[in-house]
Amino acid sequence: MSKNAKLDYQLGYLVIRMDTTIKIHLSELSILILESTAISLTAYLLSELNKKKVKVIFCDEKRNPTSELIPYHGSHDTSAKIRNQIGWSKLIKDEVWTEIVTEKIRKQRSLLAKLKKHEYNILDQYVAEIEYRDKSNREGHAAKVYFNALFGIDFTRTADNSINAGLNYGYGILLSIFNREVAANGYITQLGLFHDNIFNPFNLASDLMEPFRIIVDDWIYNLNLKEFEHDEKMAVLKILEREVGIEGRREYLPNAIRIYCKSVFDALNEKNPSMIRFYRNEL
Repeated sequence: MSKNAKLDYQLGYLVIRMDTTIKIHLSELSILILESTAISLTAYLLSELNKKKVKVIFCDEKRNPTSELIPYHGSHDTSAKIRNQIGWSKLIKDEVWTEIVTEKIRKQRSLLAKLKKHEYNILDQYVAEIEYRDKSNREGHAAKVYFNALFGIDFTRTADNSINAGLNYGYGILLSIFNREVAANGYITQLGLFHDNIFNPFNLASDLMEPFRIIVDDWIYNLNLKEFEHDEKMAVLKILEREVGIEGRREYLPNAIRIYCKSVFDALNEKNPSMIRFYRNEL
């Protein structure tokens, strides 16, 4: 939502009141982004959206995502899931993190190869050099080579420009989807595998999303951004319509994330990293 509007709930529908009235059944929603601070909505609607596990993202006056609606619990056995989460051993968390970070570099390598960037050979080397828990920080070295190959030798992730604005916006959308899946599976977002920043309430989602960042990178590269305003944000949101391969079939990105997250939690609980199901760009 990006216009002045009043939102409320009526008999299973999200009702959007503007110059005209629009009704959308909650079963058709997975994410609701409130892009304007001029939007007003009812507590009843928020409660129903929460029950239906619809991710609600709030934006600031600059139309950038700043917060989201997260339920206290997402499944009937949340207490048991959280006990399991607290009990995950350092060994299995490190093993799963090693798989995730290795896959992230593989995905970066694949994108560079697709774009015919010769630096993909360097990332091949980094994948071969990955150690347990990435002790030698191949991820950090790969990131520098990767972003410079994509966006130019002078590019840095700290610069204030349209490319970074687009990347951050896309990553923010991804993070919200992963937070929803963490909560829906009964876990809490604060306790991560590798990320453990006490000021980051989304450590676990930050871990899980790493291989999916490359989908955003590819999207932003192809948009060739010169500015980042409303139209560009709408273009980035179309990433949710992208299909990827997972478990032998094509799935829209949010569904692929759901399958992947469930597989990671299974891997952690069964102490078997081979259970993780990563997405593929092609079947």
